Amino acid sequence: MIRGLYTAGSGMVALQHRMDALSNNLANVDTTAYKRDVSVFKAFPELLMRRMDDDGVRTFFLRQRHVGSFDTSPVVGTLGTGVEQNEVRTIFEQGSLKNTENVFDVALFGEGFFAIETPYGERYTRNGSFLLDPDGYLVTKEGFPVLGENGPLYLKKHNFMVDEDGKIFINRALQGDSNRLVDMNENQWEEQEFLDRLKIVEFVDERYLEKQGSSFWLDTEESGPAVVVAPSRRAKVMQGFLETANVQPVVEMVRLIEVNRNYEANQKVIQTEDESTSQLLRDVLRV
Repeated sequence: MIRGLYTAGSGMVALQHRMDALSNNLANVDTTAYKRDVSVFKAFPELLMRRMDDDGVRTFFLRQRHVGSFDTSPVVGTLGTGVEQNEVRTIFEQGSLKNTENVFDVALFGEGFFAIETPYGERYTRNGSFLLDPDGYLVTKEGFPVLGENGPLYLKKHNFMVDEDGKIFINRALQGDSNRLVDMNENQWEEQEFLDRLKIVEFVDERYLEKQGSSFWLDTEESGPAVVVAPSRRAKVMQGFLETANVQPVVEMVRLIEVNRNYEANQKVIQTEDESTSQLLRDVLRV
């Protein structure tokens, strides 16, 4: 009976972790480029149950010589001993692209991350909602410089364009801090000048990246260091677009309801085990 209490209790703890992950996904459904989390469970080792009235050990001989033994005890079945959370895994599926027509919005269609310079070291993100700071640098909403392959991107207030390969061109003849994406004809971009290319990186195993908050990621020993993506595998860069969260609210709500029902089922198991134990103790005391 006590085993049943622990088994149901471990299930409730695991379901609480899953509920936390689902709730966090729903809370970030409108967060740009958010990647949903999935709680992964693993079962405790199962016990193999056999009949206890027979040890089941038999020996056999070959030409009057002991060769070995085998087990003939009938197997009743297996008994589960509970479950626990193994890890919270991030699903790096591509989110859909939303057209904003904002010149400072940049989305990645494909694998990879933008590199950002922070006071704590280089961090990585897929949130391409950028701004122009007072000094003329392209920065995140937190004010951290966006990195090109040659360092921070200094745009001043020149009109700029980002092509699908991540190359940034500026037009020194056209100035202005308008954030609307405007189609420039060839004559207007005759004086365009190549500035740099966005630093887009990848990892050996992005599964082990560590979330840092504010859509930032930190590389770990397991993920491997950030490596600039080779030209043949570079993600498509889309200026004037933002990547949305890869969270489907309806699906997450259904999963949340399932978790609540399973949690209630485990509660009922504990109540039943508690009532059975109480009845047993009452009977023993009565005797």
